[in-house]
Amino acid sequence: MNDIQPAPSLVKYSNPILISNSQKKQIKQQPPSNTEDILNAILVPREFNHQKNQLQMQCVSPAPSTKQDVLELQDKLDKWLQQRQARETGLCPIREELYSQCFDELIRQITINCAERGMLLVTVRNEVRMVIQTYQTLYASSIAFGMRKFLSEEEKKAEYRLRIKQLEQECSELHRQVESLEQKLLDTKQQDEIKRQQTKEAHADIVSQLKADIKAKVNGDLEKILTGQKKLPDKK
Repeated sequence: MNDIQPAPSLVKYSNPILISNSQKKQIKQQPPSNTEDILNAILVPREFNHQKNQLQMQCVSPAPSTKQDVLELQDKLDKWLQQRQARETGLCPIREELYSQCFDELIRQITINCAERGMLLVTVRNEVRMVIQTYQTLYASSIAFGMRKFLSEEEKKAEYRLRIKQLEQECSELHRQVESLEQKLLDTKQQDEIKRQQTKEAHADIVSQLKADIKAKVNGDLEKILTGQKKLPDKK
């Protein structure tokens, strides 16, 4: 088994100690009786493998903290946030992890001075973590719902685009038919106008011919009458 080192943390830990599996079970079975036991109960010791597969345990430090320790904790928090490029706004796992470690360190410091106050802070911490986890679950659910909704809308958009394309083709075909019908209507009007003009001219010719025939007949009849009167004998 490879040598595994614990990750850096804002929580102050004591020096690691070698421990066997039997000692590990014995420590877990012991009820918390003093400050160190309470600290180990609320801030679980870290376990890791050292050289030659030796199991080591590192408990949180029971040493009281001073004002200088708090200031150093603040400086270290700001430095690590900058080094690990934590986002200042929005969801950021790095920022959440570092602030959680900072809160655990404050719980450690307060528990050393007042165990009851530390236990109350642990209750508050667990409640906050549960609320955050609930919000994260809701956020993930909303993201999944939003993605499904987006994919559904994209599918509908594709259908709408296809339908729009079909309607545009139908509109183009209808416009072509309208233009064709308008041209046919124009041609029909022109043909009707030509026929009407031809009919009018033919009718005028017929009327003129009838007038000429009637006039010729009247003139002929009148000439016959006049000629007949000239041939009558004179009365004595």
